Amino acid sequence: MTNVNYDQFKAMEFKVGEIKEVEEIPGADKIYKIKVDIGEERTVVAGIKVFYTMEELVGKKVAVLVNLEPKTLRGVESHGMLLAAVVDDPRKVTLLTLDRDMPNGTRIS
Repeated sequence: MTNVNYDQFKAMEFKVGEIKEVEEIPGADKIYKIKVDIGEERTVVAGIKVFYTMEELVGKKVAVLVNLEPKTLRGVESHGMLLAAVVDDPRKVTLLTLDRDMPNGTRIS
């Protein structure tokens, strides 16, 4: 494990996001194209297809890393990352969700 110093951590911006739309990506068996509202709409590509159906995801309030450098996956540019917990068994993944309703775009610290 690599330690992150305080300034590096402060540079990361986490926000509450609400999943508004989920789309299949042609030929992709592990990833979805997800529209998430973080106070503005963002497209995020997430490798959670084997853990969640599209219907299960829509409406979920999740934690999102919003200032991650954009990356193109399967022709879709991703502008952020949904945070998830992964157990030792990589087949067990759960998105980090909120236990109370908070407005989309609320800063997480």
